[in-house]
Amino acid sequence: MTTRVKICGLTRPEDVEACHAAGAAYVGLNFFARSPRYIAPRAARELALAAPVGLAKVALTVDATDPELDEILDHVPLDMLQLHGRESPARVAEVRARYGLPVMKAVGLSGAEDLAALGAYEDEADQILVDAKPPRGAQLPGGNGIAFDWRLIADRTWKRPWMLAGGLTPANVAQALRLTGARQVDVASGVESAPGVKDAGLIRAFVTAARR
Repeated sequence: MTTRVKICGLTRPEDVEACHAAGAAYVGLNFFARSPRYIAPRAARELALAAPVGLAKVALTVDATDPELDEILDHVPLDMLQLHGRESPARVAEVRARYGLPVMKAVGLSGAEDLAALGAYEDEADQILVDAKPPRGAQLPGGNGIAFDWRLIADRTWKRPWMLAGGLTPANVAQALRLTGARQVDVASGVESAPGVKDAGLIRAFVTAARR
């Protein structure tokens, strides 16, 4: 089975083209205003419309309210919502019902004590994003370029499809896949030449390494 790759935090039309050319399955658009990868809904619309058929468009939001989600979806044609904040299982269910789109819930890990949180979302989310928990005082809930101990989830399974994130790069993604058994991976900072600036060569190298 081919590993499916999500490239998150696109801000330019050429990023969409690079992801498609490399063979990525998903592209992520970041609507968290404090992120260097933030994109406004109107600008995101242009990127989404430029995405070729078959390239899934995912909106990353952090504790977004209904009016904020309404604004995003009024402008941007999307295939999935990614909730990357402190949304409860009940909130995940609300969003899923309100918008009729698949919902991916991000859960941060730093130690074994965090594993129980993953199971809490299995009945509500369509997919789980297993990410590194941000360090104390971090300004971003994800995209910090740090990894967790992949052995924590070695050979674990969940009822829902899941995706591995956190500190992945072209150099380490193959090892991460071997240790965790993940079939999907998500990368943001690991394919950038500067914060928020994607590098087409790194995108290509990452997808190639993940599929190898």
